[in-house]
Order: sequence, then structure tokens, then C-alpha cells
Amino acid sequence: MTLLLTRGDLETVLEPATCLDVLRDGFRDADTVSIAGQRMRTDLPFPGTATALIPGLLPGVPAYTVKVNAKFPGARPALRGVICLHSGTDGELLALLDSATVTAWRTGLAAALGTHLLAGPGETVGVVGAGAQAELMVRGLGVLRPRGALVVHDTSADRAAEFAERHGGRVLSSAAEVAGVADIVLSATWSREPLLRLHETRPGQHFTSLGIDEPGKAELAADLLEAALLVVDDRELASHVGVLPRPDATLGEIVRSEHPGRTTGSDRT
Repeated sequence: MTLLLTRGDLETVLEPATCLDVLRDGFRDADTVSIAGQRMRTDLPFPGTATALIPGLLPGVPAYTVKVNAKFPGARPALRGVICLHSGTDGELLALLDSATVTAWRTGLAAALGTHLLAGPGETVGVVGAGAQAELMVRGLGVLRPRGALVVHDTSADRAAEFAERHGGRVLSSAAEVAGVADIVLSATWSREPLLRLHETRPGQHFTSLGIDEPGKAELAADLLEAALLVVDDRELASHVGVLPRPDATLGEIVRSEHPGRTTGSDRT
């Protein structure tokens, strides 16, 4: 029998601290999986894109996943899809999971983990793009370290205000204003134009960008990326995006202490 797990089912059982532990283990052990994952993406004759990722594997787990997503920026939610969990013994479909929920938790919490490992001691957090992944970034970061003031900007004033109210923050009118006061800047947008340039930042700041996930998307300008210690979750996928310089390290290398990450208080990361 195939288990069906909806958004409500998943949010009932998922918990940030436990998920962060699992993600840390996943990044640490990712290179021990003998078969590399593949990502296939295509434009559609509609206002969206389709992406498939196969196979999802973990050491010691006799099963694999096939993930199929549709991204329609104008929709709410903008990401919809399914994750199929198959037996590694005979291919039986063991479960169907709501992909939007799993993706938001995986991406947002992985970003929170990377932020915690790379950011300096500053506590003021800025958010640019107040969607589902920003929600999980802020929740996850709160599990990992103390958080001070929070500022937020979104193209939707209502969404920004609701986010600020939920997290005890205040709304600012631009990404540059957010970077002007925040020690840590978390961005998760659909932008195809840089939201921040080097001259709008200062030494010692940390930036996490989730929006650079497809060709043509660019949240951070080239001069800022070049000036910062650049860490990605996957080198091959990052190279396909085409807007990133060569990464200095992967998140797995940081977790395994193969790369020191930030080494001075003035490093941009």
C-alpha cells in the first residue's frame, strides 16, 4: 500500500531541530553515495518551469526518491509537486509526499544550517523575500543561535507586514535598507536582477541566497559574489546556473571541517 503524506501530515510530524540534525548528517555523508543525483529542468509553454530530480539516495537506506516539481512564480504556492519514494528492492511505490512542503523544509533549513556555520557573531537578521523558505530559514536559525532584531522586505507589503508580525520584526522598503542594518541577510526571491551590490554591503556580513537556482536568476551582484567566501550546496548544480563564480567550498566540506569557512571577522560570506 502506498502511503500518501499531504502538507498537513508532514507539518504535523516535522520539527526543525530534528530536521537540522538529519540535514547535517546528509551533507556530511553526501559524497559517500555511489550514484550522483541528476537534475533535469525545462521551460514550459506556460508561465512556469518543470524540474525532476533523480535518484534521491541516503547511505544505508534501501529506497530512493524521484522528485517532480512545477514552479509558477505568479501562483500561490509558487512551487507544487510530488516526491515519490520507491523501494530499492523491487521499485514498489512506498509513499507519495507533498514536494512543496519537503522542499521548503529541506531548502530553508539547509540554508539556516549554512548560515549558522558561516556567519559571524552578529545577531541582527534581515530577510528579503518573505515566503515559505524564508519562514523556515528564520525558524531554523532560531534553533541554532540567538537572534536579535529582525528586518524584512518583500515586494508585497502585506506579506512583509505579516512576516514581521509573526517574528517580531519591522518592515523596510528595500533590500539595500535591509543590508544597511542586518549582520545576516537571508534572501529567497524570484529576482533576475541583482538586489544587492558590493557597495551596499559591509565587511563581516553574511548573505544566504536561495533564489539563484535557475539560469538567469541573480539575487547578488557579481562584485559581491567575487568579494565573498562563496559556499554552495552542490558544485555541479551551481555551475549550471551560470551566474556564480567558482565556489570556494561546499556545505558538505564545511560540515566535515575540510574547509575552515570564515576565518576573520571582516570576511564577507
